[in-house]
Amino acid sequence: MTEAYEEYKTLQIWNEVVGEAISKMTTVEKMKDGDLHVKVMNPSWRMELNFRKRDIVTRLNKAIGYEMIRTIIFK
Repeated sequence: MTEAYEEYKTLQIWNEVVGEAISKMTTVEKMKDGDLHVKVMNPSWRMELNFRKRDIVTRLNKAIGYEMIRTIIFK
């Protein structure tokens, strides 16, 4: 039950962590086995977010309080 809550919490903090510009262009789809799946509205943003992936993972894990997210898969 705790893991499910933490996954839900991650989905909720996405907008806060990445900011308004990125949150407008993305939709968090699901969290599975440490992989956060995020839909991106266009290829240019997807490329930019892939460059920022490591930083976003670090900030999300810091906001959660432990290393829950291994990677982000941008689609």
